[in-house]
Amino acid sequence: MCGIIGIISQSNVSIRLLEGLKRLEYRGYDSAGIATITDGGIDRRRAEGKLEKLIDVVNDHPLEGHIGIGHTRWATHGGVTKSNAHPMANETVAVVHNGIIENFASLKENLIKRGAVFTSDTDTEVVMHIVTFHMQEGLTPFKAVQKALSQIKGAFALAFLFKNHDNMLIAARRGSPLVLGMTESELFIGSDAIALASWVKTLCYLEEGDIATLTLNDTTPEIIISDADGEIVQRPLRQTNITVDAISKGAFTHYMLKEIFEQPLTISDTLQSLISIEDESFHSPLLALNKPFSKIRIIACGTSYYAGMVAKYWFEKLAHIHVDVEIASEFRYRTPVFDGQTLNLFITQSGETIDTMAALTLVKQNNETCLSIVNVSESSIARASDFVIHTMAGPEIGVASTKAFTAQLVVLAAICLKFAKERCTISETEWTQYFQSFAKLPGCISELLRNDGIYHQLATHLCQVHHALYLGRGVNFPIALEGALKLKEISYIHAEGYPAGELKHGPIALIDPKMPVIVLAPHDEWFEKTLSNVQEVLARGAKVIIFSDEKGTKQIIEQTKTMKCLEIVTLPESNILTAPILFTLPIQLLAYYTAHMKGTDVDQPRNLAKSVTVE
Repeated sequence: MCGIIGIISQSNVSIRLLEGLKRLEYRGYDSAGIATITDGGIDRRRAEGKLEKLIDVVNDHPLEGHIGIGHTRWATHGGVTKSNAHPMANETVAVVHNGIIENFASLKENLIKRGAVFTSDTDTEVVMHIVTFHMQEGLTPFKAVQKALSQIKGAFALAFLFKNHDNMLIAARRGSPLVLGMTESELFIGSDAIALASWVKTLCYLEEGDIATLTLNDTTPEIIISDADGEIVQRPLRQTNITVDAISKGAFTHYMLKEIFEQPLTISDTLQSLISIEDESFHSPLLALNKPFSKIRIIACGTSYYAGMVAKYWFEKLAHIHVDVEIASEFRYRTPVFDGQTLNLFITQSGETIDTMAALTLVKQNNETCLSIVNVSESSIARASDFVIHTMAGPEIGVASTKAFTAQLVVLAAICLKFAKERCTISETEWTQYFQSFAKLPGCISELLRNDGIYHQLATHLCQVHHALYLGRGVNFPIALEGALKLKEISYIHAEGYPAGELKHGPIALIDPKMPVIVLAPHDEWFEKTLSNVQEVLARGAKVIIFSDEKGTKQIIEQTKTMKCLEIVTLPESNILTAPILFTLPIQLLAYYTAHMKGTDVDQPRNLAKSVTVE
């Protein structure tokens, strides 16, 4: 959500500010702007809508200056207008802001009484006015920011420019991430490492409550970081291998399609980081989990929550461990019970999801063990956890998660196998079979992707409807939920996922010839019951798309010979651990081609953000 870029250089920075914002588009936004210091004063350009509009503005009215900040805004306080676009600026200071100022209303009221004139509806403008008043009182920029932050409640990442300070940026974070970068002659601020790709190799992540002062004196860059108590501190330097190529679409039409097709490699890399197929053993990230736990609590949001739901089936059936799956945004608003014997497993793509981070903080305050599964190894949640397992998905730019989700499932499946082995709840034969199925998984996915034309064909019907229903049982019920989420995220078609057994408890009332039903039905222990539900839907004239395997397809054909409104797609053979991963690919492709045919913005769906850093 929102994106921040800041640069101090010896040459004009406006073009690179725009380039940095381009890399941050994946986070979700609806307006953008940049500001620089020119002849000692603050100059800025802003535009509502996509970044191309801001680029046109800058092309028509070029912006000079070798120091600047930029922002992509996802609207919270105030609508999508140029006046609400960041940077917020007056003659003294310019500021960009990710997050929410919770006490902005009372602060704004007091500021107006002091004579402040507001030109936007944003909470961010409050910060600008507070810092301005403190500077008018004679405080230095750093002291003014420090004092302002002591008055603010909420989560934020902030970056500031100051009049007549053309060699200094100030950055601060509380609850929302910021990363700093340095070369021999330049300094950078970014919402994440992707923003700084190719410019820097060494990064420094600000920690909770940090304020950083970045200065470039002559050609000497310097970063001074103060912690929440005002003490100067050293933060570790970390290396990044993110390149511009890693965040390029290549030959693909959309990032989402590219990331769908990257899944054989992603899954292979993730498996290799965790297990050795040849000798059926585990690598260090899993071996570190050697403490016995009486139960597992999985905490996540959105797609990651569905991964946790799949894992509940796995852990309880194969490892005989009780599992609770919690929505992170709800977890801390009730009274969770902590017993000291629970493994708290946090799943997050970005590692910065604010609700998940808040839940982790609560768990740590109650002295329980925290394991995080993240796709960004240097993220806030990763750094705060007792144990970390890094999914090897690489940068995921499409807002609708694809490869990060299947990588999460691979990690959860591997953890489940480890616990099952330690608890002696599966046989040696089963153990070997599961490892062999892991070895075949990337190849099975590659085979599935080679036949993607079928999903393009199915989408020609789906793109014409207004509603859809997804059904699954057992481990594939959460995948039905994920399929419905993907379709509504990127095509804006209303879709719902249900356990197939719930069909008669209400949803069957929706069934008619205009309601397509997508069914996930591998030939597993739930197959017969799922097929009965399919018969109920077909009897009411609905168009049914059913995904199964070879054995399941034969049985479906035998039992539905007279039905004309049925499409069957045959997938590779799977088991309880690999089926949810394999059956995810078709629902991703179906959603993608449907959205593409409808002409929606596949990579940046309306109103959505990749990294949700506000409540």
